[in-house]
Amino acid sequence: MGSAAGARDAQERDTQEQWPGGGGSIAHRVPDLGALELLLAVARLGSLGAAARELGITQPAASSRIRSMERQLGVALVDRSPRGSRLTDAGALVTDWARRIVEAAEAFDAGAQALRDRRDSRLRVAASMTIAEYLLPGWLLALRAGRPDTAVSLLAGNSAAVAERLLAGEADLGFVEGLTLPPGLDSAVIAHDRLIVVVAPAHPWARRRRPLPAAELATTPLILREKGSGTRQVLDTALGGLARPLIELSSTTAVKAAVVSGAGPAVLSELAVGEELALRRLVGIPVEGVSLARDLRAVWPTGHRPTGPARELLSLTRG
Repeated sequence: MGSAAGARDAQERDTQEQWPGGGGSIAHRVPDLGALELLLAVARLGSLGAAARELGITQPAASSRIRSMERQLGVALVDRSPRGSRLTDAGALVTDWARRIVEAAEAFDAGAQALRDRRDSRLRVAASMTIAEYLLPGWLLALRAGRPDTAVSLLAGNSAAVAERLLAGEADLGFVEGLTLPPGLDSAVIAHDRLIVVVAPAHPWARRRRPLPAAELATTPLILREKGSGTRQVLDTALGGLARPLIELSSTTAVKAAVVSGAGPAVLSELAVGEELALRRLVGIPVEGVSLARDLRAVWPTGHRPTGPARELLSLTRG
């Protein structure tokens, strides 16, 4: 008995001498959750080795963690002997406190998971018209295959409207077609596109044998998308702001219909007119002296990189 008591006294003196005292952040004075879970397992199982096996760590690692916790708290917590491990009086008291902390941590974890589940149950996407009509449907079908329980809402508009939705917190991820990025947004290039001049088969340009000079394009009244659209921004930039509107329409579908009817020429995304060109409902006209290439971008508020289903959708656009 004397030797056992002496060993406990020595252990107490050792831990007290290394006790750093109060002050500073509480994180430096309170054991971490892993150590507290280990102490609870020792109390329940009566064996440091059994506790180590339950938690998937080695017995030396468990012993080291207990000793580190005793140094941190400044009291002996566990009496170790060949017959097993027994909590000291201080250890029993600390175990009661540990149980409350671990239960609170479990409640915290459950609450955080509930928040993630609620976040992942919906996805709000804002996209400019060309991307919304010709690219997003395929991406959303692929997303649904992996996340069948995520409800997706799509807000389609021009690139300026997409930026407004994101900055107002009304969308989780956006897609735009313009050359410039609105302030307050980060982006990633997801695809490349180019604009082409299209006319009805009966239009005089359809019989041209040489490319259309950029100067002639700039002086010809065109059926245009509205200002704020990515398509209009690219065209205005390419022509130095000289594009002349014959009609301004707010959707690619309306522009195509007007061109097919013979109202005049237009400049549209190659993505949007593939079927009409193949069926010869529209004719593509080569242009020289100007670049009509553009990047398609995913966008999100600066400093808030997409998470959950928004992040997954972003990864699908690069597949």
